[in-house]
Amino acid sequence: MNEEKDLLSGFMVELKRGTLVLSVLSQLSEAEYGYSLVQKLEEKGMAIEPGTLYPLMRRLEKQGLLISEWDTTESRPRKFYRLSPLGESVLQELTKEWFQWTHRMEKLLKEGEDPWT
Repeated sequence: MNEEKDLLSGFMVELKRGTLVLSVLSQLSEAEYGYSLVQKLEEKGMAIEPGTLYPLMRRLEKQGLLISEWDTTESRPRKFYRLSPLGESVLQELTKEWFQWTHRMEKLLKEGEDPWT
């Protein structure tokens, strides 16, 4: 039974990892700083560890999908991120693909439904 739980846990991590970019991009139409984004995602049921989020955001910025700006008006400077024009375009395409993919998966999974339930 532990082997099954380990397998399932690994698959769940892979599934979540595959949705992180879309999850993050979908929440950055307005500027957010890292911690506020962690909270926002958690409130919406998509918990993400800061140790996962910050490297991801740096990578997305390096790829040109995010723009960052420092806010130094507070006592503690914060780096805010928002979508770049490229990020908006990529988000639009990924969203379209997500809905097509989930529609196809729903059809596949319904084919395999247990007729006895």
